[in-house]
Amino acid sequence: MEQQTGAGAVLAGRYRLVEPIGSGGMGKVWRAHDELLHRTVAVKELTAGLYVSQADREVMHARTQKEARAAARIQHPAVVTVHDVLEHDDRPWIVMEHIDGPSLAEAAKAAGRIEPREAARIGLHVLGALRAAHAVGVMHRDVKPGNVLLAKDGRVLLTDFGIAAIEGDSSITRTGELVGSIDYLAPERVTGGAPDPSSDLWSLGATLYTAVEARSPFRRTSPISSLQAVVNDEPPVPRQSGALGPVITALLRKDPAERPSAAEAERMLLEAMEGREPKAAQAYVPTRAVTDEERASAQAAPAPAPVQAPAPEPAPAPAAATALPERPAAPAGGPSGRLRRVAVVALVAALLGGGAVFGLLKYTGDDGEADKGGGSDKNTSATDGQTGGTGQKAAAPPDGWEKVTDPKGFTLFVPKGWKRQVFGDQIDYTGDDGKHYIRIAADPTPDYKDPYAHVLDLETQVAKRTDYKRQKLAPNTFRGSTMAALWDFTWTEKGVHAGPRRAIEQMYYAPNGTEYAIYMTGPAADWSTTRQQFDTVLSGWEPAGKAG
Repeated sequence: MEQQTGAGAVLAGRYRLVEPIGSGGMGKVWRAHDELLHRTVAVKELTAGLYVSQADREVMHARTQKEARAAARIQHPAVVTVHDVLEHDDRPWIVMEHIDGPSLAEAAKAAGRIEPREAARIGLHVLGALRAAHAVGVMHRDVKPGNVLLAKDGRVLLTDFGIAAIEGDSSITRTGELVGSIDYLAPERVTGGAPDPSSDLWSLGATLYTAVEARSPFRRTSPISSLQAVVNDEPPVPRQSGALGPVITALLRKDPAERPSAAEAERMLLEAMEGREPKAAQAYVPTRAVTDEERASAQAAPAPAPVQAPAPEPAPAPAAATALPERPAAPAGGPSGRLRRVAVVALVAALLGGGAVFGLLKYTGDDGEADKGGGSDKNTSATDGQTGGTGQKAAAPPDGWEKVTDPKGFTLFVPKGWKRQVFGDQIDYTGDDGKHYIRIAADPTPDYKDPYAHVLDLETQVAKRTDYKRQKLAPNTFRGSTMAALWDFTWTEKGVHAGPRRAIEQMYYAPNGTEYAIYMTGPAADWSTTRQQFDTVLSGWEPAGKAG
């Protein structure tokens, strides 16, 4: 494995890396100094290539070239400019325009939410970038708050065309491959349909919903449940969207044919930015009666303080009540809700494949990590004595181990020499490039009644698609919490570390309601050693804030 290049390194003899300023599923973004032209630039490092086979690495390299080509074809002030593409450490890097300002995700998180009229202004700029891309045959396919940048001078820019598709260029998109951020994928993409420009508009609608409502409309605790929500569930009724609410609802129609065109969406966003509820949007919003529960929820929910627009605007006109969306019926001849759910489960399992299922199925919110898995040989061995059945923890790590406090706040014992690795939203500790590793996940808002129910649901899905075999799965007690479960299983890995593997996980709900999962995996051949190491990992476990 190549080592990630650090601050101070000079790429191509001119781009000096200064500090990391962002990361995502495919790479890390650095602030850098162009020593030839004496300007600040952003450099995207493809970190995803660190853990893949040579064949997959070549595909990722080709995708990087494709990202640069796609962005270069789009001439629009709301698209981040690509300056250069280069090779360093046998990996591709992209040199881009540096934007001095946060992403929409960061801005919304910092302030609680974005004020609807400002969100409409942001949406107009993103829509302009998408229309320019669509005009030259490019679809973005990953529109989300993290890919919308807000410059300090008021500009709004769309970045990361890394999975953009150019019409007719299918050479590097493998058959059946699903790419993009799960809860911002349009329903037709989830169910295997071909994406088109309206799919990007759906993602824009989900992005604006997240900005003004302070939560992703379809985010759940696992990829499968998130994808099921995208396909089957209507978003929660917008409560804080003001005049922008009907526009969001129109963009989030399940059927692409029922969404507004880009030109119609532009007119609607203009009206919403002026504080006027777009009348045209009502044609896309079926109405239904408001239930007593919804009415009570709306009256009880306090509105967070909004982010104000950078420039003063006229006072908004009184907005009419936003019509509540009606769940659209399945198209004639189309699958029922149950069959659509089955299709989603099958698709996810097929796409993730083999051991990757256990590496990616569990998933948390915008600030959480991805991935959980695991179990135990003995139903109580990982929860008794020093490992926390009574809440007691070892005072110091044993010989050959060290106590690590992760930047996310949790603490655990890790073998000396093991390094922290971040791949997208995943946080691992490994000493041999992922052959053996520890993985931690946390979900502050779990959507299962208990961890045991969560694991049972996951097992049901993945057992259909792999040679998965349960060793043990049962409720238990951990850190004094009876809301806990252990999962122990085997499968055959088909990826970089191919061969029989085994994994173990301790999942539990802390007193504050957060669901934690502590996972460890390694080859089946040396499982006895890994199993003993897992108990040591748990003996040093302390959740963020010592909440459990």
